[in-house]
Amino acid sequence: METSSLASSTLEKEAFTDMPFNELELAPELLHALADMGLEKCSEVQKKAIPAIQEGADIVLTASTGSGKTLAYLLPVVHKILEDYEYLDQPKKGQRVQAVIVAPTRELVKQIASVCQTLLTHTQLSVCPLIGGEDFKVQQKKLNRFPDIVVASPGRLMEQIEARSFSLKEVTQVVLDESDQLCDLGSTDDVLTILGHVDEQTLDSEENTQIIMASATTKGRTRKLADQVLNEPEFITVNARRDQNENIRQQMLTADDERHKLKLLVWLLENEDFGRAFVFVNTRTQADNLCGKLRYHKQRSAVLHSDMKQSVREGTLNAFKEGRATILVATDLAARGLDVDNVDIVVNFDMARKGDDYMHRIGRTGRAGAEGQAFSLIMPNEWNLMASIERYLKVKFERKFIPELRGEFNGPKKVKSSGKAVSGKKKTKAKKKSAGKNTKSAKPKKAKTPRK
Repeated sequence: METSSLASSTLEKEAFTDMPFNELELAPELLHALADMGLEKCSEVQKKAIPAIQEGADIVLTASTGSGKTLAYLLPVVHKILEDYEYLDQPKKGQRVQAVIVAPTRELVKQIASVCQTLLTHTQLSVCPLIGGEDFKVQQKKLNRFPDIVVASPGRLMEQIEARSFSLKEVTQVVLDESDQLCDLGSTDDVLTILGHVDEQTLDSEENTQIIMASATTKGRTRKLADQVLNEPEFITVNARRDQNENIRQQMLTADDERHKLKLLVWLLENEDFGRAFVFVNTRTQADNLCGKLRYHKQRSAVLHSDMKQSVREGTLNAFKEGRATILVATDLAARGLDVDNVDIVVNFDMARKGDDYMHRIGRTGRAGAEGQAFSLIMPNEWNLMASIERYLKVKFERKFIPELRGEFNGPKKVKSSGKAVSGKKKTKAKKKSAGKNTKSAKPKKAKTPRK
């Protein structure tokens, strides 16, 4: 089955099961929209999550990037709204926001809203995205038209709530997408405040607000947030990010320094076969500098980081998607939630700081059963970080050598059972200390000169 270009460009790529969507008791309007997209069978995460969400329980949904999470929660959320309106050829009964979806980045908000709008094609429902960088009053006017679903970044949503631009009194569902990133980016307080507004408005309601937390990982702060806001949640885990992606070949190359890294990167971009490539770095300054160096080497590169105007970010993404740029140099935050098809290789110019960030990076490639490649360029001071990520993910990166660019550093001489380098510093200090003590004790004591 081939999906339409719309489904291909806006929806997460999925590994389809044998279960057709029409067995999930979804509204006919939604099935019609799915058919328009060329989607007939659901993914594994959709198969498990949609019935559970339809039951009304609070949900913690953990699934890897590209598994179909967005549709897994959007379909039952829209279905519930249609049911609540006693829909099917009937006009909307009220003027209210019924569902709020919170996402950490502007790009992800726009992507979710786009998918949602497609699902609403054969309904009378509407969706309103709220992100920073866009006219506040224009957004207020859209909210005055009473959209059924609001998709927002936490900061802008808080601003509109404080401005009393719309009411949360009839919100029955709240989705926290990429909840791990919401926690990592310091948005927990905003989320708690938003949920507090919902709770205040629904105290007199017989129906509790359903909260769905969706992310690629469920770690410390995410679990703590779930404990705070969820009521006896059901946990659904499908191909969590920590699970190995068998479609991605993961390799590492040792580098002496930054200059050596650049030579290795240019070689990879000149010799590997790819249509699109992501190159990840850890800072905005590094992203700008590296993009400039790649352009000097005549590579069609573009840069994406959070310190860019929204219009510039959108222009960069369009250039990458349309093929005018084939290499995107990006930071982790900027790449969060991007939906870009046919990425063939990912290069960690700077090693990711955490295993989950690493898996999110390489998840840009190897989607929908396609083959992907991930390369990590490792300097001596990054070896232990790489070893920690290998240990956390329970993988072993394949070594790759480029003979003409082989440097002096080829890995530590000795490694521990954890894979980290054995450091001789502590041992050396201990020896010196011990030697100092022995020397001191060996010196003959000076005879005291009697005072005159």
